Amino acid sequence: MIDTGKAFCTANKQFMNGIRDLAQYSCKDALVETSLSKFSDTLQEMINYHNILFDQTQRSIKAQLQTFVKEDIRKFKDAKKQFEKVSEEKENALVKNAQVQRNKQHEVEEATNILTATRKCFRHIALDYVLQINVLQSKRRAEILKSMLSFMYAHLAFFHQGYDLFSELGPYMKDLGAQLDQLAVDAAKEKRDMEQKHSTIQQKDYSSDDTKLEYNVDAANGIVMEGYLFKRASNAFKTWNRRWFSIQNNQLVYQKKFKDNPTVVVEDLRLCTVKHCEDIERRFCFEVVSPTKSCMLQADSEKLRQAWIKAVQTSIATAYREKGDESEKQEKKSSPSTGSLESGSDTKEKLLKGESALQRVQCIPGNAACCDCGLADPRWASINLGITLCIECSGIHRSLGVHFSKVRSLTLDSWEPELLKLMCELGNDVINRIYEAKLEKVGVKKLQPGSQRQEKEAYIRAKYVERKFVEKQPASVSLPEKVSPQSQEEKRHSGPEKSLLAGEQGAASQKVRSSDSGIQQSADDSREHLASTVSVNSLYEPEGDKQESSVLCDSKQPSPGLQLYRAAFEKNLPDMAEALAHGAEVNWVNAEENKATPLIQAVRGGSLVTCEFLLQNGANVNIRDTKGRGPLHHATVLGHTGQVCLFLKRGANQHATDEDGKDPLSIAVEAANADIVTLLRLARMNEEMRESEGLYGQPGDEIYQDIFRDFSQMASNNPEKLNRFQQSDSQKS
Repeated sequence: MIDTGKAFCTANKQFMNGIRDLAQYSCKDALVETSLSKFSDTLQEMINYHNILFDQTQRSIKAQLQTFVKEDIRKFKDAKKQFEKVSEEKENALVKNAQVQRNKQHEVEEATNILTATRKCFRHIALDYVLQINVLQSKRRAEILKSMLSFMYAHLAFFHQGYDLFSELGPYMKDLGAQLDQLAVDAAKEKRDMEQKHSTIQQKDYSSDDTKLEYNVDAANGIVMEGYLFKRASNAFKTWNRRWFSIQNNQLVYQKKFKDNPTVVVEDLRLCTVKHCEDIERRFCFEVVSPTKSCMLQADSEKLRQAWIKAVQTSIATAYREKGDESEKQEKKSSPSTGSLESGSDTKEKLLKGESALQRVQCIPGNAACCDCGLADPRWASINLGITLCIECSGIHRSLGVHFSKVRSLTLDSWEPELLKLMCELGNDVINRIYEAKLEKVGVKKLQPGSQRQEKEAYIRAKYVERKFVEKQPASVSLPEKVSPQSQEEKRHSGPEKSLLAGEQGAASQKVRSSDSGIQQSADDSREHLASTVSVNSLYEPEGDKQESSVLCDSKQPSPGLQLYRAAFEKNLPDMAEALAHGAEVNWVNAEENKATPLIQAVRGGSLVTCEFLLQNGANVNIRDTKGRGPLHHATVLGHTGQVCLFLKRGANQHATDEDGKDPLSIAVEAANADIVTLLRLARMNEEMRESEGLYGQPGDEIYQDIFRDFSQMASNNPEKLNRFQQSDSQKS
């Protein structure tokens, strides 16, 4: 009974644990949770009382009776054995005494003595045996009744405790019963209401019904939007599978089953774009494109497709904005505040050295607003066009492809010094005067910050891809074919301060050449001044002014490629951008000058920013002239260390030899230019390291990258330090 009772208590305890788990599972229902918790506590108390009852039973019945059996009954059994033994000895003595013959007096006396002694011992043992029987009988009654009385008192205490416990629980149980009666009434009423709604819903037409999905970028659980979409597999069969998709933590993920771990489709939404897909058989499809892969998805309806596309676009914008705000806060913390009494020279010095890329680029005229839609405070830039963009326009530029626009963040990405100077040489005003020259003529209105995305996409594509607003290039006068050596030499040795002012000079020249009356310069202006200030936009002048211009410039209008070629030597980035807008081939070859390219001319002109601009617009760093010399050869011959560093970073072939059989390293060694020799040898060592590591090796040694970064910084900010080992007669070398 005790063992079974303990097993009963163990089973009851497991049942109580189940009730407690059910109470925790019902934590959202206060009534159920409270009631189950209270009942489980009460029943747990009853289990405790049961355990006490069985412990008392153990002590009262089992322990006491076992003592009675082990001690008292054992003594009785020992006495019984002694009695039976003596009884047997007595019987043997009687038998022996009866068998003795009369004539044997000696045996008769012996048998008589044995019988007498045996009878005496028998009587003594018999009295002890009777005593043990009497003692055992009297003690048996006391022990049994005492044990049972203790057992019954234990039961009395058990039921008394249970009664007291449930007496306290009684009022609560009555109240709960009343609540349950009310719940039953409410449930019956709700059932009737649901049946009525069900009958009404059955009569509804579901032909135009659609699931409502709304996105929320500020959701507490971090899930912007979720729902079912069909996903096309990337295997050869292109099967479609229905999966549960969600946008969370700036990622697009999906699950096959509810408990499966999410599979990430796009790790960072900032690196992707989304677009409609109308060229496949299925309806309501859209595609999410990232730099490494694309994912074809299908919604259940057009409304859901639009909702998902809008959710992805909004998530992209939010991710950019959050990262941008974080970077701006870090910049504000890291940079000390400046006073309001700074002089103009201090501001210019900070523009050259101290401030962030965002501050530096936005200081250029026109860059404080988006180049396309005019939204204030743009945080993005197109590095090959030299313009600033808002986040939405930057996404559209990214969808055009890198051959049209290369987008970077002004707050999230790192900026090389030459790229910053490139941005400062151009700017929104310069580029818009080129790419929006015919905007009013064709009757197209410029974008506004509140314009629709479709309108922005069409406008930006027409502006940069189709170039519908670029003024056609007429057959009129152009820049002189040659520039005086003095002006070339001055530009070659001009410092960073002068290059920063090029944007302002370009702006001034644009104002001159964009006036309705044509070029308003006097005939006394020199040819050199005209070459440095008048760009190809001055070719769009009225017919009446062509004769005046022809007096100043007797050469014919060059092709866009020749214009790019000349402007590259003259370090005139606005003219170069204009030539590219007119369709100039960036790798145009001048057959009359040893098949030199604009990039080679930029090297001869000595401008690092000009080379960077051409490279960003797709210039090939390995095209060589008729003498077998590419840009790297020319930069080495001229001792332009910054350009050598730039070309090596862009993958220039340092093993190529010219017609004399000399590669750039041998040229640098002959010229005793230690900086360039160091760069070329480091590049060659790094190339050998990469080849030894195989196909999946690292992109380069960290020390090599750090040294090249230092040379790039020095070439942009302190170019005079790189000329200390250069021969005095660089033209001769």
